[in-house]
Amino acid sequence: MHYYIIIKLVEEANFAIKTAKNINQLNEVRTRYFGKKGKLTLPLKQIIKLNPFDKPIIGEAINKTKKTLYKRLKVHNAKLYKETINNKIAKEKIDVTLPGKGSENIGNFHPITRSLKRIKNIFKNLGFTSIYGPEIEDEFHNFEALNMPRKHPARAMHDTFYFNENYMLRSHTSSIMIRSIEKQNPPLKIFSSGKVYRCDSDLNHSPMFHQVEGLLVDEVVSFSDLKGAIEIFIKVFFEGQKIEVRFRPSYFPFTEPSAEIDVRINYSRDWLEVIGCGMIQHNILKRLNINPKFKGFAFGIGAERLTMLRYGIKDLRTLFNNDLRTWR
Repeated sequence: MHYYIIIKLVEEANFAIKTAKNINQLNEVRTRYFGKKGKLTLPLKQIIKLNPFDKPIIGEAINKTKKTLYKRLKVHNAKLYKETINNKIAKEKIDVTLPGKGSENIGNFHPITRSLKRIKNIFKNLGFTSIYGPEIEDEFHNFEALNMPRKHPARAMHDTFYFNENYMLRSHTSSIMIRSIEKQNPPLKIFSSGKVYRCDSDLNHSPMFHQVEGLLVDEVVSFSDLKGAIEIFIKVFFEGQKIEVRFRPSYFPFTEPSAEIDVRINYSRDWLEVIGCGMIQHNILKRLNINPKFKGFAFGIGAERLTMLRYGIKDLRTLFNNDLRTWR
């Protein structure tokens, strides 16, 4: 690891933050330097190559540098946001002396609402029971119980919306599954849906989005059962459209083996990942005092991505711009 490279990256990131002229440019800077494959994230992965004496010193120095830069990014983001709002207000001044526009026939269901209703109906027909849980979560249910220890990347300040050291906005609805297993004895066949929150925003990501989680725990459960349930769900959800499905091996801290499911509609060139799934890690069930004879599978579905595919939406942000003309 060459220290002058890190220093150069810090200077480069500082300059990029200062010169970002709008929020979109600033989001690109955040992804470029602070994302999972960001320029300031990758050096942390190289720390393992250092000797034991240098590891904690260098690791702490890089983390402090990232936090300082991230604070500057947030300050600049607030400034740009204020400027954007002020410019928008200036451009969109309304002459209140003009006659009002008619509001007849503008009511309609939002595409995400339609998708969620469709998803829920499919899983209810497959025998799953719908459950609910809190949006504000504690560390145990959001991370610890799901095999994500304190040093796991998903727990970083720049990935999660924290209230304090112990509480945060949930980053996935998997926490609802943990709460259900604590209260009920297997067999279980449940699913949950709701809003989740992560520090991410681009064409395919939003700081708030809707997730559907499913869980099945029983004595005889296999990956074939999981694969069959997912394939049925996708075919029914996209009924009437030409749909291709592929399973890719993947990694999740709470399932093993794990897979990501991509779909492609009407022979499009582009595949879009919509579901993560796998067999529940045995040590998770053990931690929750579940009898070893039980096994299970779990899956997580991004409602927005399914909505984009179903309605041919290219930019996820279109779903949240509140322009009623989009959904007429």
